[in-house]
Amino acid sequence: MFCTNCGVELEQPDRFCRQCGKPTRPGYTAPARTPLSRPMDQKKIAGVCAGFARYLDVDVTLVRILWLVVAFGTGVGFIAYLVAWIMMPKDYSAMPAQCCQPVAQQG
Repeated sequence: MFCTNCGVELEQPDRFCRQCGKPTRPGYTAPARTPLSRPMDQKKIAGVCAGFARYLDVDVTLVRILWLVVAFGTGVGFIAYLVAWIMMPKDYSAMPAQCCQPVAQQG
């Protein structure tokens, strides 16, 4: 079997071309990925680690630990966190709606 895009020979179990990345199965659509944003309902400081965890589909605790290791190990993590905090948009879509009902007066 050959890739219809670049012509590289493929093996039977291949799902993607190893040269150009084109799917080999007809009708295949890639799963939708959530956009990189800071979820405001899962944040500890600014939501950067929660946003990366959601984008990469991994556990948020793992991302936080890795970020701390990079931050304290090289110092680059602090600068990267600040840049991500500024660049990543906020995501309020998952936050519960807050209701403002007047307090009943007694009397």
